[in-house]
Amino acid sequence: MSQHSADILWQRDGQDFVGNRYSRRHTIRFDGGAEWAGSSSPHVVPLPMSDATAVDPEELFVASLSSCHMLWFLSIAASRGFCVERYTDRADGRMGRSAAGKVAMTVVTLRPQALFSGERLPTREQIEAMHHSAHDQCFIANSVHTDVRCEPVLEDGTPQ
Repeated sequence: MSQHSADILWQRDGQDFVGNRYSRRHTIRFDGGAEWAGSSSPHVVPLPMSDATAVDPEELFVASLSSCHMLWFLSIAASRGFCVERYTDRADGRMGRSAAGKVAMTVVTLRPQALFSGERLPTREQIEAMHHSAHDQCFIANSVHTDVRCEPVLEDGTPQ
C-alpha cells in the first residue's frame, strides 16, 4: 500500500507559551511540495491566537472527504463514458458530541454538482449511482466513523 505524509512546523518565536498566549499558526508541507498556512479554528481557540485566514484541521477533514469523493466520481464518470465539464462541491462539517461524549466531527455533508457535456448525458439515476459508488470507494470516507453524507446538486442548483 502507498504511504502519504505531511510535515507540520510550529515555532514559539518568543511568544508566552506557558501563559497560553501563543499563536496556533503553523506551516503544513505536503509530500508533493505544496505548502499551506495552518491554524486552530477560531471556533476552538479565539482570535488572535488563531488565524482565521489559515486552514484549520476541521476544514482539512471536510476538504479531504470532498476531494476524495470528487476524484472517485470523475474516475467513475470517465469509465462510464460521460464527459464532466465542471465539478463543484460546497461541503461542510458539523461538530458535536460523539456517542462516547467526545467533541467530534459528527456530520459531513457533501453537495457535489457536476456539469456534463457531449452527446451522452447521464440520467439522474446514473448520476446518483456514480455518487453512491464514489462514496463506497472513497478511501477517506472508508477511514472515518463520521456520518458522511452526500447530497448532489443538479446543474440548476436544486438538490438531487
